[in-house]
Amino acid sequence: MTDPKAIQPSALDQLPDRDPEETAEWQASLDAVAREAGPHRAAYLMRRTLERAEAGGVALPKLLETDYVNTIPTSAEPGLPGDPEMEARITAWNRWNAAAMVTRGAKHGVGGHIATFASAAWLYETGFNHFFKGKEADGSGDQLYIQGHASPGIYARAFLDGRLDEAHLDNFRQEAGGNGLPSYPHPRRLPWLWEFPTVSMGLGPLSAIYQARFNRYLTNRSIKDVSASHVWAFLGDGEMDEPESTAALALAAREELDNLTFVINCNLQRLDGPVRANFKIVQELEAQFRGAGWNVIKTLWGTAWDELFQLDTTGALVRRLREVPDAQIQTYQTRGAAYIREDFFGKDPALAEMAKLLSDDKILECFHLSRGGHEARKVYAAYRAAVEHKGAPTVILAQTVKGHTLGEGFASKNANHQMKKLSVDEFKTMRDLLELPIKDSDFADGVVPYGHPGADSPEVRYLQERRAALGGPAPARRTHALAPLPAPAEKAFASFDKGSGSQNVATTMAFVRLVKDLVRDKETGRRWVPIVPDEARTFGMESLFPSLGIYSPKGQTYEPVDRDQLMYYKEAENGQILNEGITEAGSMADFIAASTAYATHGEAMIPFYIFYSMFGWQRTADQMWQLGDQLGRGFLVGATAGRTTLTGEGLQHADGHSPVIAATNPAALTYDPAFAYEIAVIVREGLRRMYGEAKPGEDQNVFYYLTVYNEPMPQPAKPAGLGVDEAIVKGLYRFNTAESAGVTAPANAPRIQLLGSGTAIHWALQAQRLLAEEWGVAADVWSATSWSELRRDALEADAALLRGEERVPYVRQALHGAEGPVLAVSDYMRQVPDQIAQWVEQDWSSLGADGFGLSDTREAARRHFGVDAQSIVVAALAQLAARGEVKAASVKEAREKYGL
Repeated sequence: MTDPKAIQPSALDQLPDRDPEETAEWQASLDAVAREAGPHRAAYLMRRTLERAEAGGVALPKLLETDYVNTIPTSAEPGLPGDPEMEARITAWNRWNAAAMVTRGAKHGVGGHIATFASAAWLYETGFNHFFKGKEADGSGDQLYIQGHASPGIYARAFLDGRLDEAHLDNFRQEAGGNGLPSYPHPRRLPWLWEFPTVSMGLGPLSAIYQARFNRYLTNRSIKDVSASHVWAFLGDGEMDEPESTAALALAAREELDNLTFVINCNLQRLDGPVRANFKIVQELEAQFRGAGWNVIKTLWGTAWDELFQLDTTGALVRRLREVPDAQIQTYQTRGAAYIREDFFGKDPALAEMAKLLSDDKILECFHLSRGGHEARKVYAAYRAAVEHKGAPTVILAQTVKGHTLGEGFASKNANHQMKKLSVDEFKTMRDLLELPIKDSDFADGVVPYGHPGADSPEVRYLQERRAALGGPAPARRTHALAPLPAPAEKAFASFDKGSGSQNVATTMAFVRLVKDLVRDKETGRRWVPIVPDEARTFGMESLFPSLGIYSPKGQTYEPVDRDQLMYYKEAENGQILNEGITEAGSMADFIAASTAYATHGEAMIPFYIFYSMFGWQRTADQMWQLGDQLGRGFLVGATAGRTTLTGEGLQHADGHSPVIAATNPAALTYDPAFAYEIAVIVREGLRRMYGEAKPGEDQNVFYYLTVYNEPMPQPAKPAGLGVDEAIVKGLYRFNTAESAGVTAPANAPRIQLLGSGTAIHWALQAQRLLAEEWGVAADVWSATSWSELRRDALEADAALLRGEERVPYVRQALHGAEGPVLAVSDYMRQVPDQIAQWVEQDWSSLGADGFGLSDTREAARRHFGVDAQSIVVAALAQLAARGEVKAASVKEAREKYGL
């Protein structure tokens, strides 16, 4: 034992010792055990004492790691219900068909993964047979986040129960023909089966946590009682390296999400080799999850190990298992009994004696085959303990062998993730191992056959009966025939038509004001889900705190410091606002759960997530893809947008590119509105398209991205005339002409068209006046509400032409007959307006805020990037000079006059 005098001071030293004599007796007892029975016995007693204290509610720091053994001992396992032999036959067919599907696809070079499902088969099958509730169960059934690389096994099961046929399996990863199966879980490609896209690693676990949390939100707000729904997330141990995988563990524990279970397939391998070659990933994950407040269940060893543990009277076996690194465990999987005797058992005299009692077959059975994740009884015990646990989420750490049942060429080999096929001989070995009735003659011309016991076979009847008892097929996604949501009262939108008069209003404030009105709507107001990452006060949303409340499952257990103020900080169990703190990733996960509630729960919710535009697409663009993949609907709002509007914040806060990234997402409708009435028109159209009556051929599964600014400006009235609203939605309309703007230009003056979006339109309007008054040039100003929608329409027109259909892009129609060249400007890089350049018939030029941002005043920043009114004037004169419509000397004169 360590000399007590050498023990370093700890937090305990700060507490008074009420009975030093009793303390000394406990310490002496520990010293005596260590001296007489050895330090391992002392450690064992301390561990059991800590466990007893924790179970008894004694306030002690949690024990973060337990021994490298199963949490649930064999003696405590409940009996496996149902027909275990029948379930084994079903699993065998699914193993076979998963491998056959990938191998047959390999002939076409499309790839696929075999080893992942082979290791995880019982983790899925046990759930499908006994736990995973279908859509016809109470609430909305369970939500299943399937590990992406395991998809062949899920397809194999759907084939067995009749939801897929051989033609589907033969088109695995071959979707162009219309009858194919996507490589991974993908709702957009197979919307009747998959609910959640999960193969962008790390996003599945993050989304699962927020889905479980959103389920509670729906229940607590009395939207729908989904308290019977359980969220299951199947993950790989290598996947847990992704920071998103563990980003929200504390949230799940803090909010006591016992409707959530993580199942981590610990096959100890990632794509290139061991997950923790020199360490133990299971122990690391156990400590991480326990430290975050989760219930942890380890399912490591199969029943073949029971005999070994019974022989371990000294604890030597448990100690050895704890110290052997994962890469060595993997090596044992590929070596013979003699090697294991020497390297594993030979390190300790007690183990060497134990090994003498074990046959070579027994050693190989334990080290090659027997893992907790490969036995239905042990998996069932873990799942049952998870769903019965209350007050915290559960993680199951299930140890498996990657490539299990695929033969010696696959199991635990470093390269097995990249191995896409088995040979015919390997399939025959696998057939014999699985005891499947497939004849040698079935391998016609060397092609691996699919296996099916028959639609009316006992296996298929059993499978379907089990699913019927659990609420129908799973996984499954339901497209509910929801009635369109009624449109909010027109008054909320029309109030922006008259403008703000002399009052300066930023478009961020205009959007927030619109939302304030919409959440009061009697029909749809309760369906709005405001999401904000700890910036509500920045965006002027604090007035919503007392009226809507901030969601907290605990309600408000304290008196807020600002309780005597009108806009006090109000948390409520049925609160409507999701204020996520400083986590854009968490906020996006919230948004995804809310935006897909129409399918997951049959409840149309209207999320809007408002954030610093710089910290949206740049930081969480992968989740925006996930949102599109999952067919989400709602409003993303990039506030304090643009590269030059956020004075003083500098490079890291200056967004000059979010519309470029957004334009790459086919599901995103990106708008850069300049005026409050444009915002009203766009939001009204978004509500109609996503939640109202869809037009023929219109895709409702889209989401909107609006950029809004923090620069207060007078908001003009909406121009009169027919078609303005339609033009705003399409992306371009003429805001004014030189004549209607009242600026004075000579008769027959040279003319130019200025296209501006967002806050840039104000610089264009200033330039319009300068061009007329100081240079005799007439300029018309256009509001480009969406460069990307103009481009989308033009691309569709191009595609129509290839089909032989005559169609003119809207941008060309809108600008048809407009006199002079076109100069486009925005508060973003030039690439944003340049999206439409090739479809503009007039001479084209653009200005933008390319490069990195900087800290300064708005005026100085705009001068730096060359997008201010004076820079627009010089650029316009240069364009006209190149056409011979103004003197070339005017350009130089203007540069000197404005100090450019």
